[in-house]
Amino acid sequence: MVRILLAEDDERIAIPLAEDLTHQHYLVDVAADGKAAWHYATSYHYDVLLLDVMLPEIDGFALCRRLREAGYEQPILMLTALDRTTDRVAGLDSGADDYLVKPFSLEELGARVRALLRRSGPTRGPVLKAGPLSLDPLMLQATYGGLPVHLTPKEYRLLECLLRHPGQIFSREMLLDRLWEPAHAGGDDAVKALVLRLRRKLQEAGAPQDLLKTVHGFGYCFNRCAMEHE
Repeated sequence: MVRILLAEDDERIAIPLAEDLTHQHYLVDVAADGKAAWHYATSYHYDVLLLDVMLPEIDGFALCRRLREAGYEQPILMLTALDRTTDRVAGLDSGADDYLVKPFSLEELGARVRALLRRSGPTRGPVLKAGPLSLDPLMLQATYGGLPVHLTPKEYRLLECLLRHPGQIFSREMLLDRLWEPAHAGGDDAVKALVLRLRRKLQEAGAPQDLLKTVHGFGYCFNRCAMEHE
């Protein structure tokens, strides 16, 4: 399944775009500012990034440059109302693969996305592994010891985030920023409940209890050391 990150702060644009892309059978995450888009892009595998130029926190040009400097190789399509030649040049020079000026039709956006996917070739992200645990970013599936672990989308994204950064401690606030849209954030209790559900499912599959480690007073981390006792 193709995964798309849409970085757009205007809900009047973001909502219909996300709905249309979802109807085309893409999995879409929406980031409302540049800081959130950076967290999404560096925490999860996406096949295409749709990046608005006029984002709060970090603007689209700066975010694109920052991602490329960090080694981000996935296709980036800039979305903007700025239609001067100098603006288009600035977008492409910042590392974007394509540039689409607003207003645009949903049909044209879909065609641009398909072109980027064809140009980038196979979009399968590397399978993440830690001992008997495997995550397939393309199929959005988790297995433990070769057997499937049935996760909700949010449970999967939590596990992917922690597994991509083993040993790094994520506070509840950090996980709220990465896993919930601001309008739907449930607070610390929502994060705690999500971690408990994921931990229980992993244990039922045979994982050690401390694979998802609670660091009291700080947050949670993926504990690779727990695999050494398997």
